[in-house]
Amino acid sequence: MGSDWNKFDHLFKRLEIPAKTILLQEGQISRTMFFIEKGCLRTWVDHAGKEITTQFFFEGDKVSSIESFRTNQPSLYSIESLEPCVLQVISRNNFQIILEHSREIKEEMQEHLFRRLLNSQKIFYSYLKNSPQQRYQELLQEHPHIIRRIPQHYIASYLGITSVSLSRIRNRR
Repeated sequence: MGSDWNKFDHLFKRLEIPAKTILLQEGQISRTMFFIEKGCLRTWVDHAGKEITTQFFFEGDKVSSIESFRTNQPSLYSIESLEPCVLQVISRNNFQIILEHSREIKEEMQEHLFRRLLNSQKIFYSYLKNSPQQRYQELLQEHPHIIRRIPQHYIASYLGITSVSLSRIRNRR
């Protein structure tokens, strides 16, 4: 975290969690934001009992159900650890205090939200326009660390295909 963040260290709580820990359940109201020091989180939705992975987050990323965090509405998705994680956790109230006292952090968070929006739009349009093969190639080119670090069944879910289909795509290369 950048320079201004250090002033607010006392507002964060360090949390160590094992893999497969649900940090936020779809439908709950998000009251915390997670800053990943070490490890990997994913967001996912439940579709008729089947988990569909929507995004992956790694060291240095900030994660919350931002819509829920900001509006007090139920979260549209769950947040879960895929690896053992070390997180810095901040409450909504403490986060609000930071935004009120640091113009630098407020601007940084606006930029962060803008990047998240652009990334979400890119993923959305890729689903509309591209085949699973093209989406896999895109992932390979733009986010090779995901391919190296994430179990195949989560990648398949993220691409909207089965693990068997992903195996076929990988074997074609």
